[in-house]
Amino acid sequence: MHLIILGALALATLLVRPGPIKQVPEAKDSELAFMINEFSEDQDLVYRTYAVRESPTRAQHIRDLCKQYLGMLAKTDFDRLSQEGKVDYVLLRSYIDKTIHNLDDQAAEQNQIAPLLPFAPQIIALEESRERMDPVDPQAAAKTLAAIADSLPKLTDKLGKTVKADRYQAYRAAREVDSLRQTLKGWFDYYNGYDPNFSWWVPEPQGAADKALESYGNALREKLVGIKPDDKNAIVGNPIGREALIHQLQDSFIPYTPEELIDVAQKQYDWCLVQMKQASREMGFGDDWKKALEKVKESHVEPGQQPALIRKLALEAEKFIQDRNLVTVPQLALDSWHMRMMSPEQQLVSPFFLGGETIMVSFPTAGMTQEQKEMSMRANNEYFARATVFHELIPGHWLQQFMNARYHTYRDLFDTPFWIEGWALYWEMFMWDQGFDQTPEQRVGALFWRMHRCARIIFSLDFHLGKMTPEQCIDFLVDKVGHERASAEGEVRRSLNGDYPPLYQAAYMLGGLQIRAMHHELVDSGKMSNRQFHDAFLHENEMPIELLRALLEDLPLTRDYQTAWRFPADPPSVPITAKIPRAK
Repeated sequence: MHLIILGALALATLLVRPGPIKQVPEAKDSELAFMINEFSEDQDLVYRTYAVRESPTRAQHIRDLCKQYLGMLAKTDFDRLSQEGKVDYVLLRSYIDKTIHNLDDQAAEQNQIAPLLPFAPQIIALEESRERMDPVDPQAAAKTLAAIADSLPKLTDKLGKTVKADRYQAYRAAREVDSLRQTLKGWFDYYNGYDPNFSWWVPEPQGAADKALESYGNALREKLVGIKPDDKNAIVGNPIGREALIHQLQDSFIPYTPEELIDVAQKQYDWCLVQMKQASREMGFGDDWKKALEKVKESHVEPGQQPALIRKLALEAEKFIQDRNLVTVPQLALDSWHMRMMSPEQQLVSPFFLGGETIMVSFPTAGMTQEQKEMSMRANNEYFARATVFHELIPGHWLQQFMNARYHTYRDLFDTPFWIEGWALYWEMFMWDQGFDQTPEQRVGALFWRMHRCARIIFSLDFHLGKMTPEQCIDFLVDKVGHERASAEGEVRRSLNGDYPPLYQAAYMLGGLQIRAMHHELVDSGKMSNRQFHDAFLHENEMPIELLRALLEDLPLTRDYQTAWRFPADPPSVPITAKIPRAK
């Protein structure tokens, strides 16, 4: 471990050029690094040991672990810790508190859908018995599986009658049925063929139970959710409500109400709209910015040429930031990113890019319809791509990942989209400020994404407040941002179907605004250079931006510190236009 740390410090010394202001301090692990590493390893071990995510046994072990480490933190002399140590104390305590909150929420959700899954405890018990390496009783297991298979047609008949649930509860239950089928298959494969007695008793009832579970999951989707079992395009969301949103905002160190954040997004949108109309006038379309946007959408490459475009745009951004000495970029990071094309299935959820070490590129595939191909090309045009390739690669997500593997690695536990996505979105705003977007077409491409991030805050929070339906969210993106309908559907599907936390889409712009505010405090004031600020951000690894600010600015912290930073979030001064109408 010491050799690894010394090696990282030596690399940092080589990579950071001397500047007129003192250098970013070398990254040193805090006094609590070992405790955080230990907690992270213990938590991962519990998850691996009790692999069934729906298991109450697993949840109880995590609760016990949280209680154990809260006790260890309580015995820690907070006042004697360094600033790094105090930040890590608050990070670990708040992470454990959030974990307990999540366990409570999960337990409540499980109780809600329990009437739809009366067979779940039996399947979980079979798997947990295997995990404990208890001797298996094949005949008893066969009886259990046969009983499950026999009970499911009767339960199916009761759906919508004596067994009821709302649409999202039924959707969650159907997905849990899919998960339990996989659990049962893993349990069966463990024994089958290796235990002759098991292979004699169990295969037939296991096959019957699997088919019955599949049919039951399909029935949940058809009868209670109202979608076809094989419908990959369905969008089913669960509005969590204002109280839950506020709770999650506090856990993320965002001391704002949902309504205040929607107002922040509205003001940012207003700024974008003024800038978009200015670019539209320069392109000869007057204030009809949607015509300018349509012109930009037609500037796409021919089929087969998208990878070459992405590489060119990536190199352009790399040269821009290096010429201006904005952030340290190791040569290995420049040389080691990859590219692959995204499958049609992935494009249903991610119609644009995904990134990191490998940038995954959306573009039409041979199997798409003509309409789908045209929408995909228009949505992934040259100017939209120019504004986001560096978001995924350098200085965005790939540079983040590269540095995360080298500095304060134990803080990976505290991942938050406000840090991850906020950093990449901050660079979109910062590159604009640095003059990266020169032509009106380039500015239209950049503004499309900025408007999109404003709209994400508005539609995702309004949805969870119960003010917008998924269909209204799609219409909103098409009308107020200029999305192709297929890409708008993909964005809403990604946002609402439960694969991302409720605040994830809002975190892009909000995290970016937090970092922008911190940049003003440290760089515009002359305390740090651009390069020093950006390097310091990357060297500290993941955490809520408020705590990173406390660390870099040496602000007071207490052991029970709660979110308090009302970060400035107003856009540059421009005339305000008409507000975006939202569903009531």
